[in-house]
Amino acid sequence: MSVLVDLQNLNLGDITEKVIAEYIWIGGSGMDLRSKARTLSGPVSDPMALPRWNYDGSSTGQASGEDSEVILYPQAIFRDPFRRGNNILVMCDAYTPGGEPLPTNKRFNAAKIFSRSEVAAAEPWYGIEQEYTLLQKSANWPLGWPVGGFPGPQGPYYCGVGADKAFGRDIVDAHYKACLYAGINISGINAEVMPGQWEFQVGPAVGISAGDEVWVARYILERIAEMAGVVVSFDPKPVKGDWNGAGAHTNYSTKAMRDSGGYAVIKKAIEKLSLRHKEHISSYGEGNERRLTGRHETADINTFTWGVANRGASVRVGRDTDKEGRGYFEDRRPASNMDPYVVTSMIAETTILWQP
Repeated sequence: MSVLVDLQNLNLGDITEKVIAEYIWIGGSGMDLRSKARTLSGPVSDPMALPRWNYDGSSTGQASGEDSEVILYPQAIFRDPFRRGNNILVMCDAYTPGGEPLPTNKRFNAAKIFSRSEVAAAEPWYGIEQEYTLLQKSANWPLGWPVGGFPGPQGPYYCGVGADKAFGRDIVDAHYKACLYAGINISGINAEVMPGQWEFQVGPAVGISAGDEVWVARYILERIAEMAGVVVSFDPKPVKGDWNGAGAHTNYSTKAMRDSGGYAVIKKAIEKLSLRHKEHISSYGEGNERRLTGRHETADINTFTWGVANRGASVRVGRDTDKEGRGYFEDRRPASNMDPYVVTSMIAETTILWQP
């Protein structure tokens, strides 16, 4: 085993300029992450300098066997925390050989929205709170829970400390450091209300980079959990009953919101969101109706509400923003399995481009 570990940790920089690039993309379900590696002749820092690649889309539910080739376009580069050195992770999106984006390629439309001059001038910032649940691989049941049974009721687990309260901290801390190494702007982590559930925060990130960073952070989490023999679930309600669900609260601001007098701009944006509530809900993740029940720190899925410091509202404005008259707001509706390309671009489109 020690020889295997030594080989995995070989420093290629000692003997060659060649590097390994791990190409990452989103599979046919819209949530499954896929990746494969290729050798490059030397270090690369610009994704546009990377070669396009292809894969068998019939094996990912994205093409037929008769015409299975799907083309990967490199879009963002991150340092590889697993291979280290000059090796890289490459976030890609997927196209047909004719250059048409696949239906699962949500980055394409998001990039079009973020490239609009009105949106770019608004400088949209995002902070995404990605919740997830760690599951025992053999039982498909939350980590730390008795198999087929339940722990004590919620209360001591949120930001809890101790072997009877925090389950999976080694995975969480490894992920935190790996994301920082990769160059992801991960801003924090915490244990969540339901035992076995955790959260990491990405941001502030500007425009399309928010989606890139969340997807690569998810990839790194899956890889670390894979090594630990633990399953990561992004299900918005992994356990029925009196247990919190899992969301991806999305904090948002524009330059006008952050400047003096920004609270008025925030209120106008929230009003726009209220008018498109159904459209946003339909794009905010599968199974969200099981989570947005009006209980467990959520608003009812059918009703739009907002308030200051109200975690039972659809949109929450923080105390500091209310006091200072400028800042940001939090859209609490997105589910943990949302596509960050969809959510971030939709919020920008509604609040900046859309006119009621």
